[in-house]
Amino acid sequence: MSNYIVRFSLKQRIEHFVTMTTFAALCLTGLPQKFYTTGWAHTLVDLFGGIDNTRWVHRFFGVLLAVSTVVHFASGIAAILSRKIGFSMVPTKKDFEDAIQQLRYYLGMTDQHPQYDRFTYKEKFEYWGLVAGNVIMVVTGFMLFFPVKAAMLIPGQIIPAAKVAHSNEGLMAFFVITVWHIFNAHLNPDVFPFDASIFTGKVSRERYLHEHPLELARLEGGLPPDAHGHGGHGDASSGHGGKRVVG
Repeated sequence: MSNYIVRFSLKQRIEHFVTMTTFAALCLTGLPQKFYTTGWAHTLVDLFGGIDNTRWVHRFFGVLLAVSTVVHFASGIAAILSRKIGFSMVPTKKDFEDAIQQLRYYLGMTDQHPQYDRFTYKEKFEYWGLVAGNVIMVVTGFMLFFPVKAAMLIPGQIIPAAKVAHSNEGLMAFFVITVWHIFNAHLNPDVFPFDASIFTGKVSRERYLHEHPLELARLEGGLPPDAHGHGGHGDASSGHGGKRVVG
């Protein structure tokens, strides 16, 4: 028998799959439009049946991104208002202390890693970066989808700026996900060759002891629910807290 912590619920795993699929589709249909002079861009556009089809597929997944973002915020806010969960994705003083402690460790100034709770400062940074990026992409995307109506509500000169912001934010998101997120979440040395927890929902107790010792201590009764400013029942970004299981 092996001990596991249920870190991600079925709802979270489905939400991640939708986000992952949507992001991939937006990159495959959006980047060729940005780099339209390249050969690989022409190949991808042809794969989708031409530029008109490529644009409509891009718009479809853009709307799906907007809907999923609204649903995510609505469910999180509803859970907070019902007091079922805390909002452990909010950066705290401890996160800044952890970042400094981690830097000192990398520089050889200490041999102790920071003691993390449910989410690390890196996960919070990435989460809020994703939130800000989604808002920018959704707002500018709808401005480009309905430019005439947008120009009736805002100065027309903003539309070209929205196009630049949409294009550059999309490229930056592509690099952040492919370089930062995939390495840290799936390929870093602690979980190499692949971390499948977002697909299985489970993380071994041994790994939890290494990566999230404060949350593990709370789950096993070693810390109070409000230790280090975090709620003991979950978080607004996920709607689900860790749970100890055996199997």
